[in-house]
Parts: sequence; C-alpha cells; structure tokens
Amino acid sequence: MSEILSSLRSLMASHTPPLDALVVPSEDYHQSEYVSARDKRREFVSGFTGSAGLALITKNEARLWTDGRYFLQAIQQLSDEWTLMRMGEDPLVEVWMSDNLSEGANIGVDPWCVSVDTANRWGKAFAKKSQNLIPTTTDLVDEVWKSRPPPEMNPVLVHPLEFAGRSVPEKLTDLRAKLKQESARGLVIAALDEVAWLYNIRGTDVAYCPVVHAFAIVTTDSAFLYVDKKKVSNEVSEYFKGLGVEVKEYTDVISDVALLASKQLFSSFSSKSEDMEIDSDQTDRLWVDPASCCYALYSKLDADKVLLQPSPLSLPKALKNPVELEGLKKAHVRDGAAVVQYLVWLDNQMQELYGASGYFMEAEANKKKPTSETSKLTELTVSDKLESLRAAKEHFRGLSFPTISSVGSNAAIIHYSPEPEACAEMDPDKIYLCDSGAQYLDGTTDITRTVHFGKPSAHEKDCYTAVLKGHVALGNARFPKGTNGYTLDILARAPLWKFGLDYRHGTGHGVGSYLFVHEGPHQVSFRPSARNVPLQATMTVTDEPGYYEDGNFGIRLENVLVVNDAETEFNFGDKGYLQFEHITWAPYQVKLIDLKQLTREEIDWLNTYHLRCKDILAPFLNQAEMEWLKKATEPLTALESFICCLIILQFLDILSHLFSFLHHPSLSSTISSFLTIPLPTLMLH
Repeated sequence: MSEILSSLRSLMASHTPPLDALVVPSEDYHQSEYVSARDKRREFVSGFTGSAGLALITKNEARLWTDGRYFLQAIQQLSDEWTLMRMGEDPLVEVWMSDNLSEGANIGVDPWCVSVDTANRWGKAFAKKSQNLIPTTTDLVDEVWKSRPPPEMNPVLVHPLEFAGRSVPEKLTDLRAKLKQESARGLVIAALDEVAWLYNIRGTDVAYCPVVHAFAIVTTDSAFLYVDKKKVSNEVSEYFKGLGVEVKEYTDVISDVALLASKQLFSSFSSKSEDMEIDSDQTDRLWVDPASCCYALYSKLDADKVLLQPSPLSLPKALKNPVELEGLKKAHVRDGAAVVQYLVWLDNQMQELYGASGYFMEAEANKKKPTSETSKLTELTVSDKLESLRAAKEHFRGLSFPTISSVGSNAAIIHYSPEPEACAEMDPDKIYLCDSGAQYLDGTTDITRTVHFGKPSAHEKDCYTAVLKGHVALGNARFPKGTNGYTLDILARAPLWKFGLDYRHGTGHGVGSYLFVHEGPHQVSFRPSARNVPLQATMTVTDEPGYYEDGNFGIRLENVLVVNDAETEFNFGDKGYLQFEHITWAPYQVKLIDLKQLTREEIDWLNTYHLRCKDILAPFLNQAEMEWLKKATEPLTALESFICCLIILQFLDILSHLFSFLHHPSLSSTISSFLTIPLPTLMLH
C-alpha cells in the first residue's frame, strides 16, 4: 500500500498543474454502485472492499470516507496509513478539503468517475478558498495499477418480452413524450440499468448485476447504443436494426455527445415523426441526469442549454408492469424454497457436526466438533451451499450480491462478506445472519434471516423481537398516497428506540426486475434524499430493520414488498391509500422471539404469514423439508396455549401445596382456637 501511495504522489507532483490532492471515487464511468473488477480503483489504492466509499490522497495524508454500513469493515481493512472518515459523523469530503487544503489548492479527479452533481457540489465548496477541481486527462490510478484486470468481453443479451413485459418501441414512445413535455430534444443515458431496461437487453459485465457497459442517447427522432461492438452478435445486431437503434462503439460516446450539442448527431435509422418533433426554435435543451451522468460527458455540453433533472427513465423502471410483478412474485417463491431448503440442511448439519440443539430446541450445544477439517462448516462453505440450492431453480442467472453469511461478531459488520482465508467457522452458540439474493430471468430477490442453533440469551431475544416488531410495523403500514420513505422509516425504528437502540443503514430500497438489487429513485430511510420520491403502487421496496452490537452479534430481517392500492373505510382528503404486500417467503425463528412482547395483532400477522409461507412453498419441497417447515410455521397461539397450560399446572401445584399446608395438624388446632374467639373481640383486634 505504501508503494501505491508513493507512486500516486509522484504522479500528482508531476501533473500539469501539480495536484495537492487526488480523489479516488468508488464509481465507474456510469456512477454505478457495483463495478467490474477493473473499475475497483478505490479498493486498489486503499484495500477497503466495501461497495461505497471515497479515497482522498494528499501530499502527506490518506483518508477514506464511507457510510455506517462499513465502519467496522473499514477499521479492519485499512492500514495505519489511512484515516477512516465516518459519513454522518465526520465532515463531508468537500468540507474537509475546503477547510484543510491550502488556498488555491488543485484537487484532481478522473472526470469519468465523478457525477455532475458531485463535481458541481465540490466546485461550490472550493470557491471560498479559490481551490480548483482539476479533471485529469488520464486516471492516475490506472497508470499505477500494473495488474489491472482486462475489460469484460461478454455478449449483449436480448431480454425476452415474456419477462420484460413492455416493448422497446413502447418505452421509446413514452420517453419521447416526456422529452417533448420538458421541451428537450435529447437525453444522454449513462446509468447501466436504465440502458438495459430501455432497450430490453442484459449482460454479465458487472458481477451480480445483469448489465452491459454501455451508454445511450435518445433524441426526438433517433436512438443510439454505445457498446463494444465485439459484444454484439449478428443476431443482436439485427434486433437493434429492427428497433431503429444505431449501435456505435463505446468510445464514440464522447464525440457524439459533442455532436449532439452542436445538432450534428444523425442516425441512419432516423424517421422523423411530426408528433414527436420539437421546434428547434422552441428549445435547445438536452436532458442529463446529474446523479448518473459523468462530468466528462457533461463538459462537452453547453451548460446553459442542459436540463439537469433526474432521469425520465428512473421512475418508469421502478413502476413494475404486470408481467414484471408476476415474474418477481414467482421468482421469490422459488427463492424462498431454496432458503427453506438451506435452513433445513443447515439445521441438520449443525446438530450432526456440532451437537447443536437445533433450530427448534433451546439448549446449549454439547460442544461436539466435526471429525475432519473437510467436514467443518464455515461462513463461506454454507453460503456456497445456499448458492447451489438457488442454482437448481428455474431461470437462475447468478447471485444478486455477495452473500452476507456471518456468525457472531462478524454479523455486526453490516455488509460483511466472508473470504476463504479469513472467514469464521460456524458456531452453534452464536447468532447467524444470512442476507442473500439471486438473479432470475423473471426477477431479482433479496432476503435476510437471522437464526440461532443453540440457546439465545435474553438480550439477543429482546433485540431480535424489537427488530421483528419494526419489520412487521413497516410491512403492515397503511398510508396516504404521496407519503415518502422518510416518513415511514420511523415505523421500523420505533420498537428499537424504545430500548435506546438503532441501526446505521436505511430501512428499504427498491429492487429491480432482473436488474440491480438496489434500485431507486425511492427508498425508505432516515436520509433526507428519501423525501424526494413518494412511494407509488407497483413499486418494490425492501423492509429490513436491524440491530448490530459491535464485537458480539448482528440481527437483520428482510422481505421484499410490493406497494399496492389499499381499500379503506374512509378516504380523508380524497388522497387514496397504499399498503404493502409481502412477496418473500421464509419463516421467522420463533425461538428467538420473546412472545410476551408481541401484541395480539403482531401474533396474528405472524401466524397468517407462516400459514401462507407453508402453503406457497409446499410444491417445491420434499417430505422431510415440508415436515421441517410445518414445525417452523406452527401457529403461535398453540405455543401460547402450551405456555398457559404450564402456568395452570404450576398454579394447580401451588394449590395442592396450599391444601396440604391447611390440613397440617398444628395449623388445624391454631385455626380452631382462632375460631373460638368471640366476633366482637376479634373485631376490636
């Protein structure tokens, strides 16, 4: 790491002009959350592997900013040369640079890896000390990274209409109507999932994300795709010709954006429509999403003629069509079956290899150990088993993110990912958290369950129960149309707040339809950005509160929900109301629940959910798996009755002892003497 920093500082000093600081973002040319191996520049310079963060290298310091999901992970992975900056607690990176770098300082960044929004925000912060944001002509990290992986060369795949639900011409028609509405003559599309969604294509250029590295430009009469043509087969090329979409080289996008700005970009497929044509005298504006478009492309446009506004594709992509909704529901059923099969297998293995009391019984393990090194279970080997169970399901295309398989203190690392050399062995006396998901042709899944195969402590039960109550409260919410995720976030946290507990991540994110597992523009979160977009019917969103105790354990429960219209007795303000529909199916571990803390309504919801879970998954499970699921989903009322019976038996036992005591000879004589006292005398006493 020292050599990397030293080499970068040498390049900074020799740069024209010399750089006082270099920013290394996490993002690629498309401002993606998850990036390909060759785009993990921030990870290369810092050693920190989390998906979110920003590295800053100055002449004598190295600092890394990341959010609350990764604080523990960053502490473990950063060397002594690095200082961790906690987002939400420490100053923002632009504030720190403005305050700590000298007046007139030059701050370098690759303009392809920083968004318009970010570059503009930094520019304003730097102005007070006349500091300069310097776009570098080459990425300095790439010059140092001698073993940088080669570009991904995977084919562009057409996503069939049977899964996409809407055709490309339909989507283009809607998009052009929005361009006309905003008096814009064209749109530059940089977000990989938006390109994939618009053109009904998928790819494998980024691990866990079924997208292809590509840009798009759509005008009122033409459409372009910018992709490495070696990835486009003859069949796919014909597909695009049939759509009137011109395929150009990936690197042509920079020159074509400049041509677009000067009204010199033409397509061989252009067929102007009077309905869609915009009077050039009326507008010269080009639409750019400042959050997803990189500064390199934006710099080729006339800033005075740019409409900086969220992409018109973001919301339509989030509003799932009926085919996508049906596909998502089916995918979650198959996925839930895989998760249940995994829990059955893991329960048996923990009992057999480690002497655990198991998923249902509550007792300390007998400390049995696997007979051989190869038979022991680790966080990684068990997550591999889960992947194999998913891989056997119809339409499986891979995982939707690295599985978070974590035991004990590792579960307190919110986005922990086990590594072969350093992962922990399974422990029957510690909590196990598994957050996982998959990509299927008909949908993307994301589910978290937390379990214990031994005897959980009273504190662990309290925490699990509080998380569950928040999970149920959000999932059962009914709310007026126009409500945003910032407002709803409190529902999931309130049961934890009662004990002075909380968690450092958002409560919910959108989920794509065989696309990104984290999808906007909506979210359920304490972050102010969650106010921007209200929840709407047909959106998907996760419900995933948690609690994490550093060095001890972590708990999270997560289902994917669909936003639906709600039928209510009244309709105050004529707003209309919404509610959630759970489409994730896997049981909650009753052993971890303190039933005394649940309300009657919460118990009824759990019983109903478990009953549906059992019925929905039954066709996908064998007899042994089904017997396990039946036991896991037994009505809680039966358990309550059992507890009541125990209480009654204890009461009867007390009465029995009392009856024996009252019939004791010495007590009988005392009572007889007591009864001979005249009533007036007794009353005086």
